[in-house]
Amino acid sequence: MLTTVIAVIITLVIAVPVSVICGINHHKKLEEEKIGDANTKARAIIDDALKNAEATKREASLAVKEETIKAKNEFEKETKERRAELQRYEKRVLGKEEAIERKSDALDRKEASLASRESNLNRQKAEVEKLQAKHLQELERISGLTSEQAKEYLLTMVEDDVKHETAVMIKEMTTKAKEEASKKAKEYVVTAIQKCAADHVAETTISLVQLPNDEMKGRIIGREGRNIRTLETMTGVDLIIDDTPEAVILSSFDPVRREIARIALEKLIVDGRIHPARIEEMVEKATKEVEAMMREEGEAATLEVGVHGIHPELVRLLGKMKFRTSYGQNALKHSIEVAQLSGLLAAEIGVDIRMAKRAGLLHDIGKSIDHEIEGSHIQIGVDLCRRYKESPIVINAVESHHGDSEPQSLIACIVQAADTISAARPGARRETLESYTTRLKQLEDIANSYKGVDKTFAIQAGREIRVMVVPEQVSDSDMIILARDISKQIEAELEYPGQIKVNVIRESRATDYAK
Repeated sequence: MLTTVIAVIITLVIAVPVSVICGINHHKKLEEEKIGDANTKARAIIDDALKNAEATKREASLAVKEETIKAKNEFEKETKERRAELQRYEKRVLGKEEAIERKSDALDRKEASLASRESNLNRQKAEVEKLQAKHLQELERISGLTSEQAKEYLLTMVEDDVKHETAVMIKEMTTKAKEEASKKAKEYVVTAIQKCAADHVAETTISLVQLPNDEMKGRIIGREGRNIRTLETMTGVDLIIDDTPEAVILSSFDPVRREIARIALEKLIVDGRIHPARIEEMVEKATKEVEAMMREEGEAATLEVGVHGIHPELVRLLGKMKFRTSYGQNALKHSIEVAQLSGLLAAEIGVDIRMAKRAGLLHDIGKSIDHEIEGSHIQIGVDLCRRYKESPIVINAVESHHGDSEPQSLIACIVQAADTISAARPGARRETLESYTTRLKQLEDIANSYKGVDKTFAIQAGREIRVMVVPEQVSDSDMIILARDISKQIEAELEYPGQIKVNVIRESRATDYAK
């Protein structure tokens, strides 16, 4: 039994390696067969790849040859087309050169023809000039006028025609403008005047102080005249004590000083104690009273007109204008009236009413101190308004209300019109005889300075001037231009209230005698 087992074991020991070796050999044989097959397949694949590469190479070579042949054909075709196009261009250039040569030949022929014509024209021109000279000599012989005289005659005729047409045009335009503006202007002015009512006080350069009795004159004079001298020195007013019963006259061109003297003298008369110390005291009180009065009057004027925000110094100067007159018209009352008129006109036109009233109230502010400072009341007023920061509209209205500068706003034009209305109203102002006669003489001198004027007459208190012209020297057309020129010169050189009518009269008379 043991022997059998050992035999089996030995058999197994011998059989297992043998089987392993046999298996290894078999597997190796299989692997070699697989390797041989793979090599065979690889050689087959390589052969196929070589065959495909040869075929692809042949195909690429054929494609390149085809592309080369195609490009060569296209290049030859393009070359032929360009060559044909160049030949066409050459033909066109040759044709143009031939045309230019033909045109050049034609121009040469035209130049030769023009030169020939120019020579002919020069000959004809010389002949025409000779004929013109001959005809001119013949015309001068027939007419009896030289060429210069004929030119002068023709220019005179043309000038007369132009004058006539100008006069007709001026007349038509003036008539049209008057027709369009007259209705509205009259309506505005009449409405403004109807709505404005103001009292006017005519003052002179003297004031009269009533005395309780004639004995008071001696007390006013004082011992050796010391009282009257003190009063005159303190006030700057002349006291005239004459034979006028129970009255003393105060004379001064400064209305403020005259008012101070009047108040002081009346206080001294009521007090009864008249001596230099008392006079000084009363003059000082009267000065303060007048200053207060001026401020009150200025404030009352601004309240009456409805203007606020005016500088206190301008308000004081407005009140000072109560004692100032212009041709007998109270300056403060005139300013209030101009302010009211300006407001009414501004309301009618549709502009700023308050600004118009302000400009109208301040337009104559320079008159309050024009006797203290050199210069016209216009320039003084402009300086005052600038100093106290008034608006440019008010300054321009003050500067232009007498036409010294151009109005820059409707308000300036309104103030100018209102000032004229207030001053020109009958009874508002009175003139001295000297200024009145001077103005009449200036009117006549202006009209007499024009050629063709025979006589001039200033009538209607200087509101109208009649100009008689020589009919042989001034035609009907010249009359219109002459009237316009005279009116413009009057506007430029004279100052006057309202308007002046210029009436040019041309009268022709024929006289004969029956024998």
